Amino acid sequence: MAKIHFYLLLLLAAAEAIHAEDGAYIGVNIGTAMSSVPAATQITTLLRSQNIRHIRLYDADPGMLSALANTGIRVIISVPNEQLLAIGNSNATAAKWVARNVAAHYPSVNITAIAVGSEVLSTLPNAAPLIMPAMRYLQNALVAAALDKYIKISTPHSSSIILDSFPPSQAFFNRSLDPVIVPMLKFLQSTGAPLMLNVYPYYDYMRSNGVIPLDYALFRPLPPNKEAVDANTLLHYTNVFDAVVDAAYFAMAYLNVTNVPVMVTETGWPHKGDASAEPDANNDNADTYNSNLIRHVMNVTGTPKHPGVAVPTFIYELYDEDTRPGTASEKYWGLFDMNGIPAYALHLTGSGVLLANDTTNQTYCVAREGADEKMLQAALDWACGPGKVDCSVLTQGKPCYDPDTVEDHATYAFNAYYHGMGMGSGTCYFSGVAVITTTDPSHGSCVYGGKNGSALLNGTSLAPSSNSTTDSGSWRAAGDVRSFVRIVVTALLLSAVALL
Repeated sequence: MAKIHFYLLLLLAAAEAIHAEDGAYIGVNIGTAMSSVPAATQITTLLRSQNIRHIRLYDADPGMLSALANTGIRVIISVPNEQLLAIGNSNATAAKWVARNVAAHYPSVNITAIAVGSEVLSTLPNAAPLIMPAMRYLQNALVAAALDKYIKISTPHSSSIILDSFPPSQAFFNRSLDPVIVPMLKFLQSTGAPLMLNVYPYYDYMRSNGVIPLDYALFRPLPPNKEAVDANTLLHYTNVFDAVVDAAYFAMAYLNVTNVPVMVTETGWPHKGDASAEPDANNDNADTYNSNLIRHVMNVTGTPKHPGVAVPTFIYELYDEDTRPGTASEKYWGLFDMNGIPAYALHLTGSGVLLANDTTNQTYCVAREGADEKMLQAALDWACGPGKVDCSVLTQGKPCYDPDTVEDHATYAFNAYYHGMGMGSGTCYFSGVAVITTTDPSHGSCVYGGKNGSALLNGTSLAPSSNSTTDSGSWRAAGDVRSFVRIVVTALLLSAVALL
């Protein structure tokens, strides 16, 4: 499996991405259609190790919300489609839902939005009349609890509700949905909430029968003569993602709505599928799409219609979901498998702790900033003991003794182990207190990287990466965490080596 890079990368990107709630950031969706769902504490440990700061849940599970308390992670919770009937028919039921799932957890859980249903207009059209009552009742409950200024209400839509989407300037919403779309947009305007849109270039590409080039779907650079041009606006489109987002903006403008931002609540690319029917569902394309997506969003590139305007985006998804029905690829959209092992490595470069291509020695394993000192010490002891790292250079008078801190000494030991193990997946995690970075921690005569790392010899054992026990209990470490920031991200990006 690919390496740790992806995780940290992603997460870091998400963490640094937004200093304000309305800025550019990358988040991840967390689905639970798995034969073995990780414990809530395992999930939050992975999120924090990967520096993932924005997530979307498909429900409001109390155990998950409790595990997210005081983490600072920004959370979108959801009203599942099956609960729409009750909430859409009763103001009192909506009030109880908010009291139980929002007020009882906020502000220790940083809930930023409520997603009411999921793609209801396209998958459950009979429930469409319930959308607006449910949104209004929930808004009433937020107002009553004085939370409406902090928590927004919207509903995620499939991009299929936008018709004639290219050129974007000609796009419009399915007119049969006007009884819901029109009041919904007015609601979003009045509350300052975004239009939530699910954007899947993979499906657009698959269904185009060769009309959409793969490079256009994957954000790969195109020569000017290959770019798609909107003849009405002369705007040039270099990727499917931007074209779909702008189609949503033009569709809203067609209804005289020009001040509702677009948030992409789902996008991604499957890393595996049926070899004959889905040959483009593979690790390379998933890496390419998500890496380019992250770069595109975090650079605040915007879209041709709204250049420089942030498009907050959530990658689908954190874990593979092995019990999802449908085509083979439906099970393989995750950055990690259900054990926290990265599915592939993202290739992101030039951003400090964001992970880069792990085919060189230009990545380093360092102690995570703010990590618990006791956990760092335990990980340091393991690395210098059972991990067989030669830590003699950390003794007084030796090149890497100063600064004489647990964090600095742990960074040396973690990096030596990581490089001594060939930067393999799962070798930069240490129960979440280590992350991968592209910034060389060397200082003075203390040189990091493959040189000092070569001190790891004589049958070095792999740091325990699953079912390890920490002060917070038993959890599955990301054994190959090369997937998300994989990272690093300590796995987000990748890694997972665990403590004793």
